[in-house]
Amino acid sequence: MERTPLRLGLIGQISRPVSEIGRAVRWYSEVLGLPHLYTFGDLAFFDCAGTRLYLQASEPSNHGEPSVLYFRVDDIQAGYDELRARGAEFEDAPHLIHRHDDGTEEWMAFFLDPDGHPLAIMAQVPPPP
Repeated sequence: MERTPLRLGLIGQISRPVSEIGRAVRWYSEVLGLPHLYTFGDLAFFDCAGTRLYLQASEPSNHGEPSVLYFRVDDIQAGYDELRARGAEFEDAPHLIHRHDDGTEEWMAFFLDPDGHPLAIMAQVPPPP
């Protein structure tokens, strides 16, 4: 029997620890505007354009340092302005991270969730015609 090579697909779910599920649900819903799927006890789930974000309340000593979540936006300045207006506290303004050989620019801006875990918005800016 011949085996088909394994091909991993898109990431289906990302887990992130939080200290208080109610506060996290409000912040991820109201500040980030993510669609809240459901909450079950100390677990909450959000839709991130097809990838599920899974928040789980745990003791701060068990958090460790979670990975940075990078959210794509079409216009980084507009995204930055909107999230600031909603209450997100950014560490700095949008800034150029890298310029590709074809002139495409990678821009990012970093902010923290209520537990102090890092998140970012990112955008690619094509070169001028």
